[in-house]
Amino acid sequence: MLSSLYGPSLALLTDLYQLTMANGYWKAGVADREAVFHLFFRKNPFRGGLTVAAGLELALDYLARFRFDESDVAYLATLEGNDGAPLFEQGFLDHLSSMELTVDVDAVPEGTVVFPQEPLLRIRGPIAQCQVLETPLLNVMNFQTLIATKAARICQAARGEPVLEFGLRRAQGPDGGAGASRAAYLGGAAATSNVLAGKLFGIPVKGTHAHSWVMSFEDERTAFQTYAEAMPNNCVFLVDTYDTIEGVRRAVETGKWLRERGHEMVGIRLDSGDLAYLSIEARRILDEAGFPKAAVIASNDLDEHVIASLKEQGATISVWGVGTKLATAYDQPALGGVYKLAAIRGPGEPWRHVVKLSEQRIKVSTPGILQVRRYLDDGAARADVIWDEETGVGETVTMVDPLDPTRRRRIDGASFEDLLVPVLRGGESVYEVPPLADARARAAAEVARFHAGVRRFTNPHEYPVGLELGLHELKDRLILAARGFDEA
Repeated sequence: MLSSLYGPSLALLTDLYQLTMANGYWKAGVADREAVFHLFFRKNPFRGGLTVAAGLELALDYLARFRFDESDVAYLATLEGNDGAPLFEQGFLDHLSSMELTVDVDAVPEGTVVFPQEPLLRIRGPIAQCQVLETPLLNVMNFQTLIATKAARICQAARGEPVLEFGLRRAQGPDGGAGASRAAYLGGAAATSNVLAGKLFGIPVKGTHAHSWVMSFEDERTAFQTYAEAMPNNCVFLVDTYDTIEGVRRAVETGKWLRERGHEMVGIRLDSGDLAYLSIEARRILDEAGFPKAAVIASNDLDEHVIASLKEQGATISVWGVGTKLATAYDQPALGGVYKLAAIRGPGEPWRHVVKLSEQRIKVSTPGILQVRRYLDDGAARADVIWDEETGVGETVTMVDPLDPTRRRRIDGASFEDLLVPVLRGGESVYEVPPLADARARAAAEVARFHAGVRRFTNPHEYPVGLELGLHELKDRLILAARGFDEA
C-alpha cells in the first residue's frame, strides 16, 4: 500500500495547475459546484486488442488518506507569483487545510478487461475536489493498468507456464518497482524477485543466485556445490557463466549430490545465448540424467514476442523470468490515460453536459454521467456500450462507433453487466477491496472471455465498443453548438 511506502500525506502528489484551478474555483465562489469527471484512455497499449484495468486498490488507499497537512500548507505558502507576491492567499490555504473529500467514485474492478473511451473511474462531487484528484489518480491507474496488461500478454505467450517478474533492478525507482511487481502479479505473473513487494502485497517471491556467485569461487563445480550446501531447498543453478552445456552437466552432478541427501534440484536457468537450442540440449541432459522434473528456466530480455518465437522454435523452457521489458513496459512506457470533465451543475440546477473539442475525433470527449454495459453471449463478451445514466438505456440498444458514426450495431435480448460499480460515496468507502490474488484470478478469467482474435498480438480484431445512440446524438449536438452551428 502507498501508506507503507510513504509518509502521512501525499496531497501534493499533483501538478501545480490543479491547485491553481482549485484556487480559481474557490475565489470565484464555485468550488462546491457539482461536477463529473471520467478517467479513461484512447488506445490499447502495445498495439493490442484489449487492456486489463488495475490500480483501484492503490487509488482507494490514496483517497482514504487524502488531506493537506500542516507541512503541505506551509510549503504552498512559500510559493510566489511572477510579481513576487504569494501565489495563494491565506483563505485558500485554510480551505485546503479543512478539505475533506465528499466525492462519489464508481470504478471498474481490478482485473476487468477494458477498452478505449470506456471510463475506468467516474468521479462526482465538488469540482475543486475532483480537480485536485486528477493527477494522482492518473498516476496510479495509468501505470498499474499498463503493467498489468503487459503481464497478461506475456502470460498468454507463455501458454500457462509460470512467468516470474524479475524487473526491480531496472524499474523506475523503488515505488515503480513495487508497483510494477504488484501489477505484474495481478496480470498473471506467478511470482516476483522483489522481496519488498512480497511483504507489501503478499506476492510469492522467487530467486536463487547470480553470475557473481559462480565467479566468486575458483570454479563452477565448487560454486554449485557450495550453494547446494547452503541452500539445499532452493537450488536453481545459473549455468551460463562460462560454458552453458558444461554448466548443465555440473548442475546435474550437484543435483545427484542433493538427491542422495534427500533434496531435489529445482532446475537450471539460462540467461544468454540461443535459448531455443540451449533449452533443448539442457532438457535432454537433465532427462537422461534422471531429472525429468527439473525446470528449465529462461531469462535474458524476454517479452511476449520473444516467448512466442521461442515456443514456435520448440524451446523446452518451462518457466519464464521476465524483467526489464515487463517492469518498465519497455516498448510503450505510458498508457496515455486522461481525465475529462463531462457534466457540471450548480445547486438546484440541471446537469449541463460539456464536451472538449479537437481536430482529431479520437480526442473529442464524451459528455454525460457515463456507464459501460457489456453484453454477453453464453458468458463470452459480445460488445460494450457506453451510455449516460441520466437518460438510461433500453432493452434494445443501437450502438454507434465513436470514431466512425456510420458504423452501427443493434443489440437486443442479450444478457449484460454494467462495469462501473460504486466504491466511494460522500468520500466514504462502500466497496470491499478483494484480495490481490482474487483480482489476479479475475484478470485471467476476463481475458479468456474474449475471442482469440481480440487477444492476438499482431493486428488484433477490434472488439465492438460504441456509444448508445441517444448519447451519440447528444455529443454531436454539443459539438455542433460549440463550433457555432445550430441544428436548425
